[in-house]
Amino acid sequence: MSAENSEYDVVVIGAGPGGYPAAIRAAQRGAKVALVEKEKVGGTCLNWGCIPTKALLASAELIDKAKDAEAFGLKIEGVQPDWPAIMARKNKITETLTGGVKQLLKANGITLIQGTASITPDKNVSVEADGGEQLLNAGKIIIATGSDPAELPTFDFSEPSVMTSTDGLALETVPESLIIVGSGVIGCEFATVFSAMGTSITMLELMDRILPTEDSRVSKQMRSVLRKRGIDIRTKTTVEKVLEYGPDGIKVELSTGDTLEADKLLISIGRKLNSSGLGLEEAGVELDARGTIAVNEKMETCVDGIFAIGDVTGGILLAHTATAEGLVAAENATGGNRSIDEKIVPACIFTTPEIGSVGLNTDKAADQGIDVNISRFQFGGLGKALAMGEDMGFVQLVLDRESDRILGAQIMGPHASDLIHEIAIAMKLGATSADIAETIHAHPSLAEAILEAAEAAHGQAIHAAPAKKK
Repeated sequence: MSAENSEYDVVVIGAGPGGYPAAIRAAQRGAKVALVEKEKVGGTCLNWGCIPTKALLASAELIDKAKDAEAFGLKIEGVQPDWPAIMARKNKITETLTGGVKQLLKANGITLIQGTASITPDKNVSVEADGGEQLLNAGKIIIATGSDPAELPTFDFSEPSVMTSTDGLALETVPESLIIVGSGVIGCEFATVFSAMGTSITMLELMDRILPTEDSRVSKQMRSVLRKRGIDIRTKTTVEKVLEYGPDGIKVELSTGDTLEADKLLISIGRKLNSSGLGLEEAGVELDARGTIAVNEKMETCVDGIFAIGDVTGGILLAHTATAEGLVAAENATGGNRSIDEKIVPACIFTTPEIGSVGLNTDKAADQGIDVNISRFQFGGLGKALAMGEDMGFVQLVLDRESDRILGAQIMGPHASDLIHEIAIAMKLGATSADIAETIHAHPSLAEAILEAAEAAHGQAIHAAPAKKK
């Protein structure tokens, strides 16, 4: 799609999960919009993150279920992953979604421009592409450039044995052995995928537990799950140096003095913000040492008419947060007056079992000195979970002890990424655990685990033994 006119009410830089919704919302509000993207529409989420990893995880989950089919009364022999077919399915899903986004942009009259954008000192947008340079006169600018996988100076990323998460999603063959540096969301999801494919995995974590930002109970149970999958987990451990880059592998020395060899090594230590090269300093936009763009609750930068959203603002680095911020920025860039509220943001980890969380966990509540009541219910006591063969995990509610108001929740178990939203809405409405307990839930359903956890807060859970009196 080419630009017919260089005058735009709003120019959005970056077509990821923050940028393209911002462009659509601005167009819905009557603005003439240009959307500039240097790589692929959909950004990291659709092309190298959320969606492709979920496609691989779906295949991994099906492989595990097929291997366990006899427990369901089925005999399936010779279950083997077909990696090329798995990758082809992943690619088709991604292409379908990115194609759909392009159609939405076209239907909303948005001009999509392929190229690398920068902001000029007079607050317009310059786009460099193969065809040369193009200047877009912008009434308002929304920066949505996202982030890339962070790298470590210890490793030479030009070596084929060293991978980022992006590289891991483009592998032509399954590695026989894999070292994963970092045990956060990305590391645990990749461990889930490749363990199902038969890869021997060693996971290294600098902190004293995996998933260090999650609730300690969740972290402990996920460690048990991964170990049962045969994954070697080493906490308080990192790579001291690389001893050898081979044609088909890598050999490293650990901080413990041990050595490890593997076909591939995956770095999964977080993200780096894409704020450099945009001309922000020249335009007067405030940045910190990390490259974070400072914004207020309206997603406005310190420069009038320039907004920033998503990862590049250094807040909650999640696709759905970027989308919410994009909608707020777009409305404010087109005459609105809306603020973002990020106190209640669900977060999900798509391991097996899944993890969903929102608000405070037990550790954060303790750090803040909040007196809380913790109420739990195990999926092992739930009929629907047992029928599904997915009885691992629990629902945990973090409640204000005095008011019974829900301050947070953690769910580890089947469809946790879906179930967590019941609690998020309850928190948004200021509900108490009693409100949930008094709401009729369908039977049999997984949501009953939330009901039971709420009832347990009052000593009234039907399908859990009462606590022993001291």
